[in-house]
Amino acid sequence: MENRNLVIKNAWICRPENDSVIPVFGNMIIENGIIAKIINGTDNSDYAGFDVIDAAGKVLTVPNVNFHDHIYSRLAKGLPSLGPTGNFLEILQNLWWKLDLVLDHDMIEASAEMAAIESIRSGVTYIFDHHASPGNTLGSLKCINDALSKHNIRSVLCFETSDRNGNELSADALTENFNYLQKEQNDNCKGMFGLHASFTLNNSTLEKVKEMTAQTKAGIHIHVCEGEADRQISFELYGKNPLQRLLEYDLINDKSILAHCVHLNEDEFKMLKDKKPAIVFNLDSNQNNSIGIPQFGLVPDEVSILCGTDGMHANIPRSQKQLFLMLRNSKYNWADTFRIFQKMYFDQLEFAKKYFSDFGSLNIGGRADFVIWDYAPPTPINKDNFFGHYIYGILERQVQTVAQNGSLLMDNYNIVGINEAELNKKIFLQGKRVVEIIK
Repeated sequence: MENRNLVIKNAWICRPENDSVIPVFGNMIIENGIIAKIINGTDNSDYAGFDVIDAAGKVLTVPNVNFHDHIYSRLAKGLPSLGPTGNFLEILQNLWWKLDLVLDHDMIEASAEMAAIESIRSGVTYIFDHHASPGNTLGSLKCINDALSKHNIRSVLCFETSDRNGNELSADALTENFNYLQKEQNDNCKGMFGLHASFTLNNSTLEKVKEMTAQTKAGIHIHVCEGEADRQISFELYGKNPLQRLLEYDLINDKSILAHCVHLNEDEFKMLKDKKPAIVFNLDSNQNNSIGIPQFGLVPDEVSILCGTDGMHANIPRSQKQLFLMLRNSKYNWADTFRIFQKMYFDQLEFAKKYFSDFGSLNIGGRADFVIWDYAPPTPINKDNFFGHYIYGILERQVQTVAQNGSLLMDNYNIVGINEAELNKKIFLQGKRVVEIIK
């Protein structure tokens, strides 16, 4: 997608700096995908040779990041009942583990394109995805990467290694992760080493992952204690809880993502202090699966708090608002609620930079990655009250315009350069194939 010389006029440019967000009203000048200048106040220059967007007093922020997605889930909407789903383990066995086995590359591509469009509409231009298609493992990550890159989405991909389908498919997953890390990474797509969950991983597989992550210097992306079954089955089979097993094989580092962590206890959270991984909360999914509420206040300061959707949707703004409301519902006072929420906001910026060192912070000379929200502040906005506006105003409004490296992905609610009707036909065709095969 071609970079445009672009001017965003009359915007509240909300730039992160240290532990604050500093809103400045003015114009942002973008040249060749880079922020060339920010002019404070009203500027009525004609900007000949530039495309001009008048933000009309609305808010401009850094883009959103989905730190735990399952792009392969996109074609699951409307699937017929595939068996009992009375508890979390049955949901895995009778929905997700049946779906992932039938996916081929055409279905995976359609899922990724659907995820890209949904993400852009939510201002998400960076996706950390955790993929599973054990029936078609080899080449699946490149398939996703190609589809996301076509829509200018930057990604961090991995394949869900698991022993639940036997040794051959487990070996394929190890190979796919390793090959992607070795051969497919570039400026816009990075890799992690994907693992399903402790209770579907045997010791020999963890030993192989230890060797491969040591060689590639990769972080792992794994579900940890999402449901009680992970802890119970891991202990029954291996005599250790999930976190103990990961630590025993030295698999956790500061580039790792531990998704969910709903059933970790206080001692286990403390065990993460020195490793400094990220915990990704997926609260809509947790409620949908009825697995409980995380103990937010037990997360050490050294551990990053991030938000994901677990493949349930692409709407990270909704997930962030859900985090705030769940904190309040869990009886955290206002001060602690805002403290934890703000930690999440700044943790996401810093963790993204571990994979993309040029992740935009709206600084002059940096990438022009940004979101314009359909929110014009009704009261003065400044660094002291930004998060009041963000939580109660910005997150309640739609994303209006999205840019990645200076290229518009969505302009005034319209996806740029895509025939959505044709894309929807393509997605529907693959979704119909899933239904026909799986039932």
